[in-house]
Amino acid sequence: MALSDADVQKQIKHMMAFIEQEASEKAEEIDAKAEEEFNIEKGRLVQTQRVKIMEYYEKKDKQIEQHKKIQMSNLMNQARLKVLKARDDMITDLLNEARVQLADIAKDPARYSTLLEGLLLQGFYQLLEPKVTIRCRQQDVEMVQAAVNKNIPIYKDAVKSNIVVKIDQERFLPSDICGGVEVYNDNGKIKVSNTLESRLQLMAQQMMPEIRVALFGANPNRRFMD
Repeated sequence: MALSDADVQKQIKHMMAFIEQEASEKAEEIDAKAEEEFNIEKGRLVQTQRVKIMEYYEKKDKQIEQHKKIQMSNLMNQARLKVLKARDDMITDLLNEARVQLADIAKDPARYSTLLEGLLLQGFYQLLEPKVTIRCRQQDVEMVQAAVNKNIPIYKDAVKSNIVVKIDQERFLPSDICGGVEVYNDNGKIKVSNTLESRLQLMAQQMMPEIRVALFGANPNRRFMD
């Protein structure tokens, strides 16, 4: 039975409505899938950027912390150096004061002559040479000669050996030192320095640990004395 034109138009409209409905549903499905993929990609990008930002600030925090540690270490080192310099300056001042007091000894003939006798005799004993040469300040020659004359018999009696002593009249010790003598063997290759400055320096070196403890107290971090 043939369809009328009206029936054909009706069928066509019905088919078109079906196709439109199907296309609409398909478009909605595509839109939903695209939205879902967009949200997934957006979340991934956000998370990636969040991780990068966190890593960046974590790195910055570590750099800042490291910078703080370096600054603190530098400040502590600077403070330590200042303390050490202040202590060294105090010791230097103490030794300078001791040097001034030594110079005062040389101004007292009685004390200075006794001191010269001890310094000379010590030099004789250290060298144990049959011939020695003495160098002293030019202003001390007379006092040194007297000390030599007094010490020769003492030395001979102690070591049972003779000694010839000469005072160098050509090369004197500087007149601005505190005093004392230098004792040389016959060829001048061996020297015993018994100037007041050298004795002060030697004593300071030997007693430096005790001097530091007396001035600054014991160091709890030091297990052994110098």
